[in-house]
Amino acid sequence: MNKIIITLMIFASSAVSAQSFLVSPEEAHESNNALIQISPRSTPAIGAPLIQVIIPKLSSVVVSPTPIELKFQSVAPSNVKPESFRALYGTFQIDITKKLLSVTKVTETGLNLQEAALPKGRHKIFISIEDSLGRTGSQVIEFEVN
Repeated sequence: MNKIIITLMIFASSAVSAQSFLVSPEEAHESNNALIQISPRSTPAIGAPLIQVIIPKLSSVVVSPTPIELKFQSVAPSNVKPESFRALYGTFQIDITKKLLSVTKVTETGLNLQEAALPKGRHKIFISIEDSLGRTGSQVIEFEVN
């Protein structure tokens, strides 16, 4: 499983409100400072959907606000099931799926968030998506915002 990283405090580009936070600053801080760093370890099913991070470029400095674009790829004859999308944040794997879906739409081909305001620091998010044959693809995305 490839490691990458996305995170955490995302606002709708046109309106910043308390409901737009994916995680609170306190949750992000506690997750990053937890003594036990949990990382999922599993072998994906053969033919499981692939999750690719298009933006931001994780090999360079991530500046906030930034767009976030994920691309999903299924293996024929299956199709990605957008309703199966899940996003879990940090060490404690806080479910931020509903918060993320409130500011963007997930389709069979991916997710495209125009602008995300991210707090400074390190972030980790566990993304998963299932296909029509019940196979689950996942990706751990990690990055640091300066």
